[in-house]
Amino acid sequence: MSHQHKQHHHDSCCTDEDHSTTRHQHSHTEGELHHSGEGDCCHDGHCHDDAVPQADVKLQADRVLVYRVEGMDCSSCALTLEKHMRALPFVQQISVNFSTGKMQLVADGVTDGEIVKEVSKAGYQASPITKRAQQQDAAKPATSQTTTIISGVFLALGYLLSYTSVTPMVSTLLYAVSLLIAGVKPGRSAFYGIRSKSLDMNVLMTVAAIGAVCIGEWLEAATVVWLFALGNTLQTRSIEKTRESIRNLMNLTPTEAQVKQNGQIVAKSVEEVGIGAIIVVRPGDKVPLDGEIIEGISSINQAPITGESIPVDKKAGDAVFAGTINESGTLDIRVTKLVEDTAIARIIQLVEEAQEKKAPTQAFVDRFAHVYTPVVFVLAAAVMIVPPLIGVGAWLDWFYKGLELLVVACPCALVISTPVAIVSAIGNAAKNGVLIKGGTFLETAGKLTAIAFDKTGTLTEGKPSVTHVIALDITEVEVLSIAAAIERYSTHPVAVAINAYAAANNIAPAHGREAQAIAGKGAMAAIDGEVYYAGKPALFTEMGISTAGVEAQIGRLQEEGNTIILIGTATKLEGVIAVADTVREITVEALRKLKEVGIEQTVMLTGDNQGTAQKVASQTGVTRYMAELLPQDKVNAVKSLQREGSVVAMVGDGINDAPALATADIGIAMGGAGTDTAMETADIVLMADNLERLPHTIKLSRKAIRIIKENIWFSIIIKLLALILIFPGYLTLWIAVLSDTGAALIVILNSMRLLKMK
Repeated sequence: MSHQHKQHHHDSCCTDEDHSTTRHQHSHTEGELHHSGEGDCCHDGHCHDDAVPQADVKLQADRVLVYRVEGMDCSSCALTLEKHMRALPFVQQISVNFSTGKMQLVADGVTDGEIVKEVSKAGYQASPITKRAQQQDAAKPATSQTTTIISGVFLALGYLLSYTSVTPMVSTLLYAVSLLIAGVKPGRSAFYGIRSKSLDMNVLMTVAAIGAVCIGEWLEAATVVWLFALGNTLQTRSIEKTRESIRNLMNLTPTEAQVKQNGQIVAKSVEEVGIGAIIVVRPGDKVPLDGEIIEGISSINQAPITGESIPVDKKAGDAVFAGTINESGTLDIRVTKLVEDTAIARIIQLVEEAQEKKAPTQAFVDRFAHVYTPVVFVLAAAVMIVPPLIGVGAWLDWFYKGLELLVVACPCALVISTPVAIVSAIGNAAKNGVLIKGGTFLETAGKLTAIAFDKTGTLTEGKPSVTHVIALDITEVEVLSIAAAIERYSTHPVAVAINAYAAANNIAPAHGREAQAIAGKGAMAAIDGEVYYAGKPALFTEMGISTAGVEAQIGRLQEEGNTIILIGTATKLEGVIAVADTVREITVEALRKLKEVGIEQTVMLTGDNQGTAQKVASQTGVTRYMAELLPQDKVNAVKSLQREGSVVAMVGDGINDAPALATADIGIAMGGAGTDTAMETADIVLMADNLERLPHTIKLSRKAIRIIKENIWFSIIIKLLALILIFPGYLTLWIAVLSDTGAALIVILNSMRLLKMK
């Protein structure tokens, strides 16, 4: 898969929407809503041939209506509902997604009540989505569960009475009542399915039940419908758990913020708080909105955003995110983003969009089912008619076998095998601080054999740290004390590194006066009546001070990528400080785990010199490195790995490495929590600014692929076994239903294992 400009992949995809979590006037973006019922997105962002494209309509945000739909148990249900709604005169655009249980439409001059009524006609329950997730799902309808129980009671009564002296007519009436109670929903859905030319499971089951009634098999008919209803209820409850894994993220953010206003602290709804407002967050409270600390010091638990369990120390000037937890001190925070633009809101939106994108396997299965179901109808009709016409067996026997074939051949378990696994895996990743942009990237991640890493800011910290201190005629402590005094007020990265190192080792700066910078060379300050200098070797060479005693050490350190700072007076060299970008603590362990999970090659790409590259490569344990690369050279390096037959991921910061990220099979960005660009450009985003979640992502992807394959093969084998049992007469209609709904339920439960993966 080659992405020419993958950061725009989601804009060109037929199944994407930009309104996942917004509705009516609450929406803050404009987007394009496309038809997404049958087609899906290719690697190149174009629709497959079997999609039914509609003219793209540029939407005003307040015309997009979003509803939560209950009762859909496979993607064919979503297709049936979509076709039904599209036939209505007031609907201009419609998209129903099974994976997320959402319906988005554009409709003029219509109320929520009318939309809900039309959805209920097709056998489903709809409710408008408001801004807050807790309002979206405040009242879950329990109708299907209740009707299933009541229907089961009548069925059991009828069956028990059939063993008594009561007239058989009583049992038949009880079966009929059970049939009507449980059969209303599938029957209504079947009616609208046939009307919209969509042959889904409801149609197959309804035809089978009516057929059983026609031949006098009332017990069979009632049992079929009740088992179907029970299976759907269990499936719906299970699928809702996977959908909830993402919706519950929104509940992490408080509904109110404590706002400083006219010298007082006032509680306000987060929707009413604007950019620039000052909010107060006390110890133990959750941060309600993204912002910047202006006063206070605390530890912040960022697990909801980054997946990191260890709290991060924060001080004035640091960014904080909505949904994170203030562990200790009181903080005054200046709001930098509105509630709908916060990092967690973007994560939820992007994850829901990702769950709506079909993976290649799912797209293939959906296209297969689209052709397969009509073929089954034709075969069932042939089984009912052809054998008795040519004198083989009785009409009634073959009619019953045809009904069994209708039920057995339903592809429900097969169709549901992929989307639930994809949703579960993406949900698990999101909770662990990894944002996977869609099923395509999830599947590709499971096939990776090589990962290329940018060096600076990815394998290394991306900022200088002191690596060596060489003292000549004074101690190391004195060298650092003098250097800290000279660099005390400088904001240069090297000066900051020296001050941080001194502070970390409890070394106080010497008492310096009249500190000043020497442009492009270093700095100076008067300490105890003596002027001391800190700067490049060139500064001391100009002053005529010899570095002969340490030239070899300086040369070696420079070859390893260190920046050299000399410390001394106008007449004498006192010490040498080496500063370099250091390898992240987590890098070595992360690369080791990547090799354990089967990544054959880890390659470091850097623009630094050979010496620096060799040193970092030896420290990190990468299998290969390439140095002195320009951005285009990194692209060529990725292409070279692909030509070698590797499936390649590129890991970078999402900005400087954009060409290489776009060229790789998967672009993985670091530190998405801090940069909107990273969240937008990459296919996978590591929300924490480190690599520790990457091995988990690879394992999760591979397990998802394995579970999808298990689901597909299990569904096919169950179908084949049931089909084989039809013709010898070992299969009954209710066992056929049990095999279908049971298989679908097992497939769902198997997929849900991905939610629990640690």
